[in-house]
Parts: sequence; C-alpha cells; structure tokens
Amino acid sequence: MTLDSSIEFLKGVGPERAKFIRNVLGISTVEDLLTFYPLRYIDRSKIHRIGNLVEEPDAEIQLKGKITDVQEIGYGKGKKRLVAKFRDESGTMELVWFRYSKWMKDQIPINRDIFIFGKVNLFNGNFSMAHPEIEVDEKKALSGTLLPIYPGSEKLSKRGISNKFFQITIMEILRNLPSLIEENLPDSMMKKLKLIGRITAFYNIHFPKDLAHFEYANRRIKFEEAFFFQLGYGLKKQHQKTSVVGNPFPVVGENFNHFYENFLPFELTNAQKRVLKEIRTDLKKPIQMNRLLQGDVGSGKTMVALLSMLIAMDNGFQSCIMAPTEILAQQHFNGISELLENTGIKVRLLTGSTKTSERKTIHQELLNGELSILVGTHAVLEDVVQFKNLGLAIIDEQHRFGVAQRAKLWAKNKIPPHILVMTATPIPRTLAMSFYSDLDVSVIDEMPVGRKPIITAHRRDKDRLSVFRFAKEEIEKGRQIYFVYPLIEESETLDYKNLMENFDHILEFYSEYNVTMLHGRMRPEEKETNMKYFASGKAQIMVATTVIEVGVNVPNASVMVIESAERFGLSQLHQLRGRVGRGAEQSYCILLTSDKLSKESRTRIKTMTETNDGFKISEVDMQLRGPGDILGTQQSGVVDFKKLNLVADGNIIKLAKNTVDELILHDPHLQKPEYLSLRNYYVKQYKGKNKWGRIS
Repeated sequence: MTLDSSIEFLKGVGPERAKFIRNVLGISTVEDLLTFYPLRYIDRSKIHRIGNLVEEPDAEIQLKGKITDVQEIGYGKGKKRLVAKFRDESGTMELVWFRYSKWMKDQIPINRDIFIFGKVNLFNGNFSMAHPEIEVDEKKALSGTLLPIYPGSEKLSKRGISNKFFQITIMEILRNLPSLIEENLPDSMMKKLKLIGRITAFYNIHFPKDLAHFEYANRRIKFEEAFFFQLGYGLKKQHQKTSVVGNPFPVVGENFNHFYENFLPFELTNAQKRVLKEIRTDLKKPIQMNRLLQGDVGSGKTMVALLSMLIAMDNGFQSCIMAPTEILAQQHFNGISELLENTGIKVRLLTGSTKTSERKTIHQELLNGELSILVGTHAVLEDVVQFKNLGLAIIDEQHRFGVAQRAKLWAKNKIPPHILVMTATPIPRTLAMSFYSDLDVSVIDEMPVGRKPIITAHRRDKDRLSVFRFAKEEIEKGRQIYFVYPLIEESETLDYKNLMENFDHILEFYSEYNVTMLHGRMRPEEKETNMKYFASGKAQIMVATTVIEVGVNVPNASVMVIESAERFGLSQLHQLRGRVGRGAEQSYCILLTSDKLSKESRTRIKTMTETNDGFKISEVDMQLRGPGDILGTQQSGVVDFKKLNLVADGNIIKLAKNTVDELILHDPHLQKPEYLSLRNYYVKQYKGKNKWGRIS
C-alpha cells in the first residue's frame, strides 16, 4: 500500500464501492481517504441519565440501562415498527426501529445491562431514540476515545457506506501509517513551534485520545497546510527578487518633477508619499517590481499610479494601465488626461469601442515610442498591440483578470515590465498573507485632507418619502444624487422593469430637475453621454444599476440612495458608497431595505452603518461569504485547504508566513541537510500546484 494506491484495494472496499465513493466524494486514493477528516467527534466515555436529558437538536449520546419490553406496533397500511422500553435508575424512554428484521428483533437483549447510543428526540414531552446502536461489552462502550463522525449522505448510507465503514477503513490506513508517510518538518522547527509529529497528528485527527490530543493534531495539520502553501509563494518571491531581470529606473527627472511642482492638484497624503517611496525604491533596482497597491475607494491610488508612470517616462519607457471594464478605463483616462492637460504628455484610450482609425494611430504611436501612456481594457492584450519599450504595467482590480490574460501583458516586452497591481477592494489580512505573499504589499490607509466620513443610514420602504425629501433638500443646496438599483443576472428582465418603473417615479417626484440614467443594456456611447451629462452638473440625479460601482467620479454628488440594499453584497455596498464623499461636502449613503431581512442581510447593513473602514468590512465579508468569493471567479477553486480556515485561522497563517520568511532568509534554496525531507516533500506535493501563479 502507498498513498497513491486506489482505495479499491483496501479491505471491505472493492472496485464497485471505490467507483461509487469516487463519484460521490471525489475520494480515489489512500491519501484522499487519509485527509478525509471528521466533521466532529462523539465522546463515548460519558454516560447520560434519562432523568437529566434536555432537548438538543442532533445531539448523539450514550445511556446505560435495560430493555424491559419489545413490541411490534402496526401503523399505516400494513406497516410495522419495533418499539422497546428502555429504563435506567432515573426514568424510562422508548427505542424505535422503523426498519428491522426478525433476526434483529431476536437479537435484542432483554433485561440485561446494555449501552445504547444515538440521537435523542423529544415528542409530546417524552424522549425517544430511533435505531440506537446497542453494545453489551462495557469496555467497547466506554472506549475512552473520541469517535469520529465523517461527512456522509443518504446516498452513501443506502450503499452500506456508513460512518462505521469510514472508521474501520481509515483505521486500517492508520495501522500502516509508519510505512506510508515520513516527517516533513525539521525537528528544530517542530520543537520551536511546539508541533507534534506528523504520524501522531494523523492518528489523533481521526481517533483522538481526548480533546487536548485533537487540538495538538488540528494545529499541526493546519500549520502544515499553511506552511507549504506559503513556502511556494516565498520561494517564488525569492526567485523573482534574485533572478527575474527588470529594467532599472534610476532617474526621477523632468516629467515627474515638472508635474509634481506645477500641476499636482493637492498635497499628497503621508500614506501616498510612503507608498510612492516604496515604489521608487523598487524601480531603481534591475529586478522586476511586483507590488500590490491596496487603498480604499477615493484614497488616491490613481495619483500614485500616474506619478509612477512619469518615472517610467523619465527613464525612456512606456506605461500601460489596464482596467476590467470600459467605464473604469474611461474614468482612468479622463482623470489622467485632465491632470496632464497642460504638460504636453500624450495619453490614449484603447477599448473594445475604439474606432478602427483611432486604433491604427494608437498602434503606430506605441511602436514608434511617440505614445508614453496607454489606458485600456482587455483590448490592450491583443497581439496586434505592440509597444516600443513597455517598462511599467499597472493592473487595476486585477482579481477580475485571469492568469493567462495577465501573462500576455508581461510578454509585451523582452525584459518583463515592472508590475503594479492596484485594488480598491480591500483584501482581508489572512487572504493577503496567503494569496498575495509573492507580492510586496503597499497600503494607502489615509484619505485625502478635507474628506469627511460618509454618514450611512438604514431606512425601510415605509421611509421612502422622507428619503426622497432629504435628497431634494441636498439638490437645493446645489448637490447631486445617485439612486442605485440592483441588477442580478438571473432576473435581469425583472430588474430592468423595476429600474424603469422607479425611473418614472423619480421623474415625477423630481419633475423640476434633470434626471439621467445608466445601466448595462446601454451602448457604450450612450453610457458616456449620460455620464458626462451628470458629471457636468447639468443633471442633478443619476438613476443607475451597479455599473457605477467602480469608475464614476463626481465630487459634487453627496447622496447615494441604494434601493433593495439587502440584495447587494458587502463589498458591492462599500464600492457603491465610495462614489460619494469625493468632495469637501458632507456626504450620505442611505440603504433602503424591505422590512423582512435575513440574519446575514442584517449583519451586512449593520456593518455598513457602523464603519467606513474597507478592511474591517472585508473581514466581515469573508466571514459571511467565505474566501472563495472574495478572491473572484477567475480563481475559483483556489481555496482547497482540507483543514485550514482562512477566516478563523489568521494566527496560524501568520505563524506559517513568519516561519517561511525566516527559513528563506537563512537558507533560500533549502540546501541544509536538516531541510532535506522538507524540500523533497515540497517538490513532490506542492511544486507547481500553487494555483495563483500570480505574476509570471
């Protein structure tokens, strides 16, 4: 037997069962079964008394007593159930079998001390237990270990693949464990971190002697998962920092200085200055920069990106900023063009909607080096788009791009461009440590001077009229308003109808003002026209779907009313709220919901009203949705840890990351003899399996 052996060769399995288990659970090898961990454990050493029973849904318990009477009782059409009276010194209860045979009935021990085990139900004030396990041997009943309960289903049970089956089959693997696995962490590391050995951990994760042994095993296995995952990214980062050549940008020259001294519209925040310094330090080196720039909505990432692109220009290189949607690319282009308006620096926009004649001009200007800054969408990735010397590639909201798409951009230059990845979607700390650990991380954690925190309020449908009146008061002060409606793909037609109906209501209520609309069904030129109409101040109200989630910047807009706010996720609500509060005036976000809210919806709404901190919001969001959704659909399936929980196990992830950092600092190629088993295990199990080969 080896870890790669098929489970069909295990005792009691066979080809048919093995095929069925593979189809239902995805388990095909001995290793798969070894890492098929219990959901929970039952303490069979504890004896309960009938007189002390309380109702606990799904609680499985053990009692000691005697069966004093067994009867067959008819019910329904020709059906029978077997009912027994069970008694201990504190009371009596019923045992019931709905499926039984004559042989089973004859085997039930009467008036003997026995142990029964199962789920207790309460009906009409009386406790009962259906299909109990019966044990007459006291030693077996009071085994003293915690018995594992594995994930199961009715489908499995019908084929005889019960919890007992998994207990017996996995116990057989554990008996052979010393010949199957070796220790993969050095003694010095285990001693320092107080980790138990690998073989002991597997024994005690399946059949723990007690709760303390389970905790030791659980910690060891979680650490191992986090450690080897981190090691992959740590080795990759080390390789990038020592082997991936980049074009050095030693000069901070005329373009940067002229803009900084004469055209900077506001004083940079200390956070922006710190981040810019980190980027400049990276760009000076002849090594490719790989940096993640995190910053909340409105924190000033675009300005940092522009200043970085000016450094590239000063060193004779071109830059490109790529966004996932046309509206966001257009917004970047508008913002950067406006900032560079009187500098003589040319900026172009390339999207799916760019006209053929304009495309040809852009392609030519990129090739001859006349164009230094290109803003675009996926259109930038087309093979026909070639640069003279691309030195800096900036990716905005990069979780919306796949690995292959990003790789196409890196290949646009013989020497890979420096990479700056930006996101306004705050990433929970544990996710950043796990899935971005091959990137250097910069955080803009400070808002521009003069920005007031957005006041967020929750209102019900019945408050709609007062909300409309409040919005009208803001318009009378010279402000502008957003009304946002959900647009969920599954019910797009219904939502579109909802949007149009409400648009009519708003037109009626605000008849003396100009109202414009923005939604996904519009043609790009329609969107742009309506957006400009609102941004210019000619329209006081914008009625929109979530297409305004990113990329819309109207500093005069001070109120956002989000209709059916319970239908939005936390991240989306936070992104939408970021469309207001971009000027010096006090801004408001009003979350309108129905009266009936689920527990999860209440949590989301409460979080939004209590904090503007995107990082706090992201932590709550991950607790509600899980890490898979936060990471984005392009990387679905990446979170496949068997034991490690990215929400709850932040301390273990941090410990693993620090351990990896220390290890690579002292032995970057894992060549010391004490790391031989660790190195061999990593190469066999993990090399090439870190699915987020992020910047390569």
